[in-house]
Parts: sequence; structure tokens; C-alpha cells
Amino acid sequence: MTDGTGGTTGTDGEPEPSDGLKAFGEVVKAFRKRARLTQEEFAPRVRYSVPTVASIEQGRRFPPPAFVDRADELLDAFGVIKAAAKHLSRQRGLAKWFRHWAQLETDAISLSTYECRVVPGLLQSDSYVRAVFENRVPALSDDQIEVQLIARTERQRLLREGPHTEYSFIIEEALFLRRTGGKETTKDLIDHVLRCAALRNVELQVMPLQRENHAGLEGPIQLLETPDHRLLAYSEGQRTGHLISDPDDVSVPQRRYAKMRSQALTHEDTVSLLERTRGAL
Repeated sequence: MTDGTGGTTGTDGEPEPSDGLKAFGEVVKAFRKRARLTQEEFAPRVRYSVPTVASIEQGRRFPPPAFVDRADELLDAFGVIKAAAKHLSRQRGLAKWFRHWAQLETDAISLSTYECRVVPGLLQSDSYVRAVFENRVPALSDDQIEVQLIARTERQRLLREGPHTEYSFIIEEALFLRRTGGKETTKDLIDHVLRCAALRNVELQVMPLQRENHAGLEGPIQLLETPDHRLLAYSEGQRTGHLISDPDDVSVPQRRYAKMRSQALTHEDTVSLLERTRGAL
């Protein structure tokens, strides 16, 4: 699955080792006991169920961002709970082969993505994420889908937390016409993508459905520029991913992407097209 959101059990898509989650759970438990609160008293105050709190403290469940923020404030943890959670961010739900690239993304000064399979993860709405993983074969459990949703939401913070990073997206028009998840999900997706496109550091281009010349027929492309101005690329298959650092090899997808930017619709025309597509649903 694109963006490295692989499976969550026993394969290359295995999530972060449970030791990290157990350590985080122990931190929460210690501060909860310091505040002299039982799980039954603590749960409603952070607006989660008692079983959810128990699972987090036992290291069996990844803590949602809202839980981390509320727990840190409620337990007067001096930022310790938030700091502990940072070591888990963007790991749970990300396939092993994608994690190095995900780490590079956090410091990149530019990111460029061409996608022809699904809308890029950084632009996916919650309902679209669910639809994508509900179509997964073999099927994922509800808990596994929730993990993927949390991982995707965490990763999307890059768009707003890195205002100095330039993002460029080229997406096939067919992905918006496919209606993955149904009409309402597609409406929600387009609304979300348009909100992302309104950010000053995001350039969005749609590749028209009818296009005689297309430089991206070899498949998806992901490129980034590091703070020291190295250019890297990433190639992903269904169960594998490959980081490309050799300048000669990076040059090929870089040239293809540059060509596609001249072939796709402009940012302004893309926004107009998506608004019309949204209105026609």
C-alpha cells in the first residue's frame, strides 16, 4: 500500500516493537497514580473508555494524539507524556521498509509526489483512509484499521508543522472519479484535498484523464530534498520499498517528474476541476 502503511502483524509491515508502547504505558500509569486517579476516574476525564486507557497503559494500543495531549495536561506531567509519545510518532502502522523515508520527510525542505494508485497519504481524508484499508486483502481487523488511521493522521501533521517545506503533488484525475468508499467519501476527500491545496506551501496538480503525452507511465514517484540539498527518491511495490540515493538513479524520476509538471493542470486549474467534480457528485 502506498505511503508505507503496511500490515500490522508479523510481516514486513509489522509496527514498532511493543517495548516502546509498554514504556509509554508505564509513563502514563506512573503519572496517573501520582495524581491518585484510578483508571475508572481517569478515563472520562481524557474522554476515552476504561478499556482503551487500560490497553494504552499495558502497551497493547497506540495512544491517539488527543489522548496524549489531554493526559499530559490533566496529569500535570510537565510535557513528559508528550515527549514519550514523540518516540512513537509515525512508526506504528508504518511498514518497516517505509520508516527511513518517513524520517527523512520530517526534515526535508521539499517533497514531490506523483500517484496513480490512490490519493497520496498526506492528502487523504479520514473516511478515505478507512475506505482504502477496508478494501485491503487480506482483510484487516477494526483495531488494525484504527492503527493505520492514527499513523496517517500523525504523518499528515507534516503539512502544517513544516510550513517551510515545499510540497508538490501530481495526482491522476481518475483517482477522484473512482469514488473509492462511495459518493460521500469522495466528497469528503475532495473537500479535504482542497483545504490542503489552500496551504501556501502546497502545490497541487491533477493529471487529466485524457492526456496523449504522459511522462509518468512507469508508475508512482516520490522525491525529496534534504537540508544539505541532497536529492533522494523512493520506490515502493506492494510488499517492498527502496530508497534511492545514487545521483544517476535519482535523476531519472526527477526528470520524469519535471516533465509531468508541464503536462498536468496548473494549481489554479486543478482547484477549479476538483470544485466542478465535487459539485457534480
